[in-house]
Amino acid sequence: MAQAVRPQHGLLSLLNSDGKAHPVENTLVAVTLVFGAIAFATAHFHHLHLLSSWTGLIGIGTGAWGQFISATTGERFLLIIGLGAAAVGFFLGMAHGGLFGGLLG
Repeated sequence: MAQAVRPQHGLLSLLNSDGKAHPVENTLVAVTLVFGAIAFATAHFHHLHLLSSWTGLIGIGTGAWGQFISATTGERFLLIIGLGAAAVGFFLGMAHGGLFGGLLG
């Protein structure tokens, strides 16, 4: 029976709640969450402003694109969490020295 949908468990059941596979969207969710977590964690240290600002900027970009092409509510939910963490990391990194702080002179 080719039409039967295999039951999924865990995070994939949240991301693919419509029963279809979304590899590009799921990859953007994972990348946004990873970059958001790195940006948020490193934003609390002044000397890591380059890492937090760049990872935050990349996380914001991947999260925005993921929101644009997302197919399910679960993807959008996790993208917003990653986007929020990336934005906090980015803005605190910018406040601590920015994207090029100390490199240009």
